[in-house]
Amino acid sequence: MEVDHYENFPVASILMPQHLRRPVGLIYRFAREADDFADEGNLHPAQRLALLDSFSRQLDAIKARQAPDIAWFSDLAAVIHQHSLPIQLFRDLLSAFSQDVVKARYANYADVLDYCRRSANPVGRLLLVLYGAATPQNNAMSDAICSSLQLINFWQDIAIDYRKNRIYFPQDDMAQYGITENQIADADANDRWREFMRFQVNRTRQFLQSGAPLGRVLKGRLGLEMRMIIAGGDRILSKIIHVNYDVFRRRPVLKPQDWVLMLARSAF
Repeated sequence: MEVDHYENFPVASILMPQHLRRPVGLIYRFAREADDFADEGNLHPAQRLALLDSFSRQLDAIKARQAPDIAWFSDLAAVIHQHSLPIQLFRDLLSAFSQDVVKARYANYADVLDYCRRSANPVGRLLLVLYGAATPQNNAMSDAICSSLQLINFWQDIAIDYRKNRIYFPQDDMAQYGITENQIADADANDRWREFMRFQVNRTRQFLQSGAPLGRVLKGRLGLEMRMIIAGGDRILSKIIHVNYDVFRRRPVLKPQDWVLMLARSAF
């Protein structure tokens, strides 16, 4: 598990029960391929949106219990029907990825969280349905974890996103701390930047920890998997602090020794 887009989530890991690996793999494939439509290659925006719309049409077919046009969607349809997965959650993912094509700035934190609600939270909620644990309280904790992981990915990938002309920082936060787009372009990690990033990291860590009890609510290997995910996100935040918030020059990633530490913290 790297804390990077949908690798945040327990995709067919060794901790996951065997009978869930195929359904989770199909959910991951949907999210990954749709995300790539929005991000990868040199397509024009209209082409990207058309590809995302093609996935939306497959969901229409699944809902109507008709045969999808894309072969592997037949497998996804079987999983959706077998486990009663809400199709709207898949549509939410497409909505977020389509937004990435047309929107590159966010006015405030509420706008960023609304993006996270659609780009990350649906995967967590789908997994809870598969686990048979989709209670309102569990959904709320899962949302906190998934949104936090998405935010962590933003703070980890500031330079990468900027090269795509995207800034996920709330614009009002940037103004409050005197952070400009030119500073991001220049990779200028000065004192103002460090204070700004300290605020973002602290807020994100509190948000992540608000969902942490889910790791104890889920039992057995599923609970351990969730605790590992939370530990991974928290570890990336610690690494951001360790590099003095200069994620431009030292992008934090998980290394083998981090896995050992995460497992130790998650197992006990």
